[in-house]
Amino acid sequence: MRRPIAKLCLTLTAMTIVAMPLPVSAHFQMLYPGKSALQPGRPLEILMVFTHPFHGAPTMEMGEPEALYVVRQRGDDAEPERLDLLPAIQAVSWHGTDEAAERAFRLEVAAKDMRSMGDYVFVLEPAPYYEATEDKFIQQFTKTIVNVGGVPGNWDQPVGLPAEIRPLDKPYANWAGGVFRGVVLAGGEPVPFAEIEVEYMAHEPDPDGNGWVGAPRLTAPTPSLEALSIRADASGTFVVGLPKAGWWGIAALDVGPVKEHEGKALSQDAVIWVEATAIE
Repeated sequence: MRRPIAKLCLTLTAMTIVAMPLPVSAHFQMLYPGKSALQPGRPLEILMVFTHPFHGAPTMEMGEPEALYVVRQRGDDAEPERLDLLPAIQAVSWHGTDEAAERAFRLEVAAKDMRSMGDYVFVLEPAPYYEATEDKFIQQFTKTIVNVGGVPGNWDQPVGLPAEIRPLDKPYANWAGGVFRGVVLAGGEPVPFAEIEVEYMAHEPDPDGNGWVGAPRLTAPTPSLEALSIRADASGTFVVGLPKAGWWGIAALDVGPVKEHEGKALSQDAVIWVEATAIE
């Protein structure tokens, strides 16, 4: 009688393993400008894709963004100005590495609008996204900072988002192998011990083809290395290593003040994108 029991136990164990959810990379709202450091007078194309950047899939359907704008300084003594970019966005079908296509957005910024030297803080406030597997909504307030001409500006200043990461290092001036520091804010106040996910954009975005191109630049030997998890300290400050050149997404999870949307749980996350440059 022992042999059938052993066989049954093995079968139940196998069924349990199959039923367990597999680890996946994290949700990240992309706000991708190609390069974070530019010379004056160069046009800029920004891609807005809600995806899992390490794998390039799956891609989630984006709703119409609630806001898209850029904050830039006008001089040493002047208050930064905020320019609304939402009317200029275009909807596209973005093709993930799994060949599935979902709604995303793109923005073309003319060369004449990128002539002034300094920092351009691009901000996306997306519509909440319903994640059926978790039965909750996700809203990721996302910042990407582009510098023109090497002149620093307002890169370290908060823009007043409900959930936000305030940089302590320039997001556009990092050597691969260095670190990036920031402070997690909610309502302008630090969030102690905030949960943070970090993920590398392992595929090259192709703006012309509305999808990813080429082989992945990085593979992980274990799923736990696909999306790294860390905690901020008691002051809301964190440090992230940047071991490889390219774009790194940093997301502080569920730190925003609003916790419910349409009768379901809402996670308001703060996202910032950081570019690391290879040392040749």
